Amino acid sequence: MRKPLTPSPFAKGTTNRFGRSSLGHGFSASNSNTRVQPPYRPASAPAPAAGAPGGASTIVNMGLNSERSRGMMIQRLRDQGIRDERVLGALMAVPRHLFVDQGLASRAYEDAALPIGYGQTISQPWVVARMISVVSQNRDLGKVLEIGAGCGYQAAVLAQLAGEVHSIERVRGLYELARSHLRSLKLISRVRLSFGDGMKGLPGVAPFDAIVVAAAGMEIPQPLLDQLAPGGRLIAPQGAASMQRLILVERVGAASWHREELDAVRFVPLRAGTQP
Repeated sequence: MRKPLTPSPFAKGTTNRFGRSSLGHGFSASNSNTRVQPPYRPASAPAPAAGAPGGASTIVNMGLNSERSRGMMIQRLRDQGIRDERVLGALMAVPRHLFVDQGLASRAYEDAALPIGYGQTISQPWVVARMISVVSQNRDLGKVLEIGAGCGYQAAVLAQLAGEVHSIERVRGLYELARSHLRSLKLISRVRLSFGDGMKGLPGVAPFDAIVVAAAGMEIPQPLLDQLAPGGRLIAPQGAASMQRLILVERVGAASWHREELDAVRFVPLRAGTQP
């Protein structure tokens, strides 16, 4: 495999902060699906007093005013460098607040990863937009494989763009959660959800035009590389918890892949097997 490493202009900035959730198994920056250094930081402003116009009740309501909040999220993504209007339209179409714990709904459209239980997170909007933009650049998405369905949010976004979406989740509780979310949005027929070991991919369904991996390993599993169609692209975080980068791989031959290093990120670890 040829492995030229190309630095990215996007890897600059700060880490996210997170609120409390009723979901279990803990949560910290070390297991968050987030950029370590985002390139954009909105200007800070003093918080309005609770009960005043724009106060605490208004902030909570903004998270539930889905269309307005999503529009603000889309504008922020544009400011952060996301230019693919197809991807922005897909994110606009999916109500992110329905995929998080009710106690975090008011934060659903922030640029933050949020806990979804089982020690896992829903990736921050920029990460979802960035990964999908990269694999779909200058091409239409046909058959797509997602590794790590989580709560089902990224699969729902992919379903707005791809002809066929397959998604694997290794944690039984999250598989059930994703299935419930996708069913409630009438997307269950557009996303073929599987409970299994994502590191093995879906050889019986391959090849895939794109593979999106939502967990970080020290190496990208060879079975996933083998399941890329000629010209297909895979994007995955790679590295140890303290130092990860997004890696873009494009299949350029029967046994050759071109590799490019992109942004600094922080994802949950990629694990083999399943968790009941």
